[in-house]
Amino acid sequence: MTTFISHLKKYRQFNGLTQEELANRVNVRRETIARLENAKYNPSLELAVRISKELDTPIEKLFVFSF
Repeated sequence: MTTFISHLKKYRQFNGLTQEELANRVNVRRETIARLENAKYNPSLELAVRISKELDTPIEKLFVFSF
């Protein structure tokens, strides 16, 4: 079973962004950011890259998959 862990909230807050601000910057709804932060949604590779670039943080620090 694969486990998905999200550190997005920590890095978003570190960058001083609200969920709404980050959502606008990566062109998704605020609810998508909330679901990502709560590990209720796995991001597409494209979205993960956009968030990674916006937060200047490697994808593997934002999202962790353990198998």
